[in-house]
Amino acid sequence: MKKISYSKDVDALLIELSSDPIAYAEHEGQVILHYSQDAKLVLVEILDFRRLMSHEMVTALLAS
Repeated sequence: MKKISYSKDVDALLIELSSDPIAYAEHEGQVILHYSQDAKLVLVEILDFRRLMSHEMVTALLAS
């Protein structure tokens, strides 16, 4: 893994897996997956991260 960063202004967690140039992206719910020209995963973007983590934490606590 190359780098993990959080963008507070847009509430997104960015997980950089490679330094390859991004050719295209696929959006699925709160996650955007960025791929290189040869379909290698380059970057994972998790949107509304604080809200997602809060929901996931509450769900985990209620399940235990």
